[in-house]
Amino acid sequence: MSSTQNNNKSSSRITWEGCSVLLDINDGDRLVFARLSPAAKLKIGNKNCSLQPLIGCPFGTVFQLDTSSDGPFLSPFQPKGDVNNTDEIKDGHDQPNSDSKDNRSLIDNNTAQSLTGEDIEDMRRQGAKGNEIIEALIANSATFDKKTSFSQEKYRLKKQKKYAPRVLIRRPVARSICEAYFKKYPLKIGFLRVDTLSLLLSMANVSSNSDILVVDMVGGLLTGAVAERLGGTGFVCNSYLGQTPPSMDIVRIFNLSDEICKRIVRSSISDLLSPKESPQQNPKQDVGSVESQSIDQMSVSVNMEEVSHSPENGISDLGAENTTFPVLKAHKAIKAGEKASQEILDSWKENGFSSLIIAAPDLDTWTVVRDLLPLLSNSAPFAIYHQYLQPLATCMHNLQLEKMAIGLQITEPWLREYQVLPSRTHPHMQMSAFGGYILSGTKICSS
Repeated sequence: MSSTQNNNKSSSRITWEGCSVLLDINDGDRLVFARLSPAAKLKIGNKNCSLQPLIGCPFGTVFQLDTSSDGPFLSPFQPKGDVNNTDEIKDGHDQPNSDSKDNRSLIDNNTAQSLTGEDIEDMRRQGAKGNEIIEALIANSATFDKKTSFSQEKYRLKKQKKYAPRVLIRRPVARSICEAYFKKYPLKIGFLRVDTLSLLLSMANVSSNSDILVVDMVGGLLTGAVAERLGGTGFVCNSYLGQTPPSMDIVRIFNLSDEICKRIVRSSISDLLSPKESPQQNPKQDVGSVESQSIDQMSVSVNMEEVSHSPENGISDLGAENTTFPVLKAHKAIKAGEKASQEILDSWKENGFSSLIIAAPDLDTWTVVRDLLPLLSNSAPFAIYHQYLQPLATCMHNLQLEKMAIGLQITEPWLREYQVLPSRTHPHMQMSAFGGYILSGTKICSS
């Protein structure tokens, strides 16, 4: 696949073979990351269905699990006017008996439903779809008509999740990935909530053509979010302590294009702190006139041509005499997280980074900040995330004593989720009450 095709697909609104998707099953009851391919399978309940129908569909498409003689399969969901009558029950004014209905007389003794499990299995064997089973359950319920409109919708939704589960294709971007991991596996991302992630990017002034220094120990979520916002401009330098870099598995979920992946590089903190290499160590090949430089370039080209045409390299000699410039090897596409070149490192050591973002709960915050803050250019912002307050308070106190930064503040993000439905808008009963802390400031010249 060419780089242009990759870039077009990564920015497309339609899924393609090999792309990553976030599958939202039954309105957030289950979240699954998957890579689409003809052989990929998704298990819903006790049924395995192929993900082949999802290839080539727009993001945001809803599929419904149906069964046939060949087995379960996913088909595009076609909403009907009578499936969800939320607008009809708004404020309860459109139904004449809504004021007289209540659930006081209903007794849950498992006798209201006359349709048995064997009857449902018989319907499935005869090829009945999920919606047909739901309608049969409603028709055979002795108490459905006595329930309020809200209770009827709740009953219908409960049966739909069981007999006709739906799958929503979501695009894996920073927000959706962070929300999914925070709900499914928050420890891997250091309990980094989506509002905290957005606040980190804003406080660090992540914008186009910026060189961002990142210490990411939250699975690569922070690195991917920064690269996504840069959009193929600037660089993201993922730094780490020691010789083994931490995992960046989440970056592969973003569907980043080749151009954006080239902008994600890695470097150990020791390499960043090492002194810049002196250009005087190189031989004096660039001293002289323009004519001598062109001659040197031609001689280098000839030497490269001779090496490339040698039988030891396994490259054919056919048409070698007509080659004006050699192509030595087919270069592989640069993947996210390649080691930063010495030229880029020297440029950063001379000019400094545009900003610094740290999300490393397992490291000592003050030690990392003390080593990396001098790598920033003057007046560059920085933002540090930690799950607990004390490491950031200690770091803030030391920064004030060392006079390394100004505008220091510790922020605690706060988020409240609301359910917004007709006549039932209220805060969620169960939501995250804690989003960690962020220490932000501006680096100054300490000389």
